[in-house]
Amino acid sequence: MQNLIECRDLVKTFPGCQALCGVNLQIPGGRIVGLLGPNGSGKSTFLKLCNGLLVPDSGELLICGHAPGVETKKVISYLPERSYLNDWMNVRQMIRFFEDFYPDFETARAYDMLARLSINPSQRMKTMSKGTREKVQLILVMSRRAQLYLLDEPIGGVDPAARDFILNTIIGNYNPEGSVLISTHLIADVEQVLDDVIFINNGRIVLCDSVDNIRAQQDKSVDMLFREVFRC
Repeated sequence: MQNLIECRDLVKTFPGCQALCGVNLQIPGGRIVGLLGPNGSGKSTFLKLCNGLLVPDSGELLICGHAPGVETKKVISYLPERSYLNDWMNVRQMIRFFEDFYPDFETARAYDMLARLSINPSQRMKTMSKGTREKVQLILVMSRRAQLYLLDEPIGGVDPAARDFILNTIIGNYNPEGSVLISTHLIADVEQVLDDVIFINNGRIVLCDSVDNIRAQQDKSVDMLFREVFRC
């Protein structure tokens, strides 16, 4: 199976800060992967590079064999850390927008998830709480039949009671032939759904392994190992 993400010696620098330092990484299809690290470690920068929102300074980054661009946007469903929904629109209008923009958007799935979260499709974005807006945004992202889902802190702004539902939504609605890359620092909350983990710190990959290997070889949870590595 072709790797969905491949990067070699990937470097991204901002004024006074090297966000990514020679990252080498491969992510195949059919996996749920945690991109784990403290704040400022390079997680969001990596996701933005994959989505074509930033351009690397050097190195190579391929998404399904292509450099980020028009072709890769067709296969990526991206959840940014910040909301991008228009305040004046209601949920139904946003669904129509996604229908027009993405051929792989599945409307019935979106309405089913809205119903299970008791979100009114006629409600306008500007009247919603921050948590509800983030749920709507996640529903829109997960209603696509994409090959690669890039989720930047999908549970960071919601209450603990809703986190299990959101994680189950991710598991139950992604394309099984694709992969999900979840960036988060809430390790204990997402560990249960992950197949693989990538630890990143100061723009460098510290560890890349399967959750099963970590538990078998280290005899500890991903959360415990994360706390040891990063001294949390």
